[in-house]
Amino acid sequence: MEAARDIAAEAGALTLRWFGRHDLGVAHKRDGTEVTEADRAAERLVRDRIAEQFPDDAVFGEEEGGSIRPDGRTWIVDPIDGTRGFVRGVPLYATLVALVDPDGPLVGVIDLPVLGQTLAAGRGAGCWFGDHRCSVSDHPELNGALVNTSDYNTFEPSQFEALCSRGAMMRTWGDAYGYFLVATGQAEAMIDPVCETWDLAPMPVIMAESGGTFTDVAGQPEYRNRNGVATNGLVHAAVLDAMQGPSDSQAAARRPQGAAHGE
Repeated sequence: MEAARDIAAEAGALTLRWFGRHDLGVAHKRDGTEVTEADRAAERLVRDRIAEQFPDDAVFGEEEGGSIRPDGRTWIVDPIDGTRGFVRGVPLYATLVALVDPDGPLVGVIDLPVLGQTLAAGRGAGCWFGDHRCSVSDHPELNGALVNTSDYNTFEPSQFEALCSRGAMMRTWGDAYGYFLVATGQAEAMIDPVCETWDLAPMPVIMAESGGTFTDVAGQPEYRNRNGVATNGLVHAAVLDAMQGPSDSQAAARRPQGAAHGE
């Protein structure tokens, strides 16, 4: 956990070299999402540090690919979670690092470079923000709960309406920052109807160790199904019930090009 935290923080600090620059070059990948030199440099740094410290482990990252080793340990890397915001000078992007083993996520880190904040969790070791152990909120119901998401366009109208009609306060403090807010007790839920494995890999252990709950939209404890729901646990059933609308495939079909959480 300490190694993952330090690696993520170093990579996040590297991205600050490019943050806010007017001459930042932006390219587009085949799926239409944006990528910058900062994304590639940060992932390369993470891979180099892992190779130095854990040479027998596999690595799977957004920019350089790879695969998850089913019978061993794999580091999963999203060098800039929220590239779309990053290129526009929005300070809430994150560097994500996770370590998974055959039993699932073992370590998860959310580093927020511009804010200078790092959240780290390890299976059985707690969820930590600096030297403070994090815990989710004790708000008991969806009415009055602060519910974050990365993009309203990934919801079916019926899902969004169901959340609002039950009194949820909907906000777009999304991407990894939304999960950070849940784990630190500042929000009750974060919903991503469409995202990627590298966006979600740190979240199951972060939520478990902060006292919350993480599942996919169908309620399965799985981070590889391209959608995720994190809550304080108390509102989880109500959030899932509100999300039981059209199928995930229909929601994905509605997604505008380049709108995924994982940019």
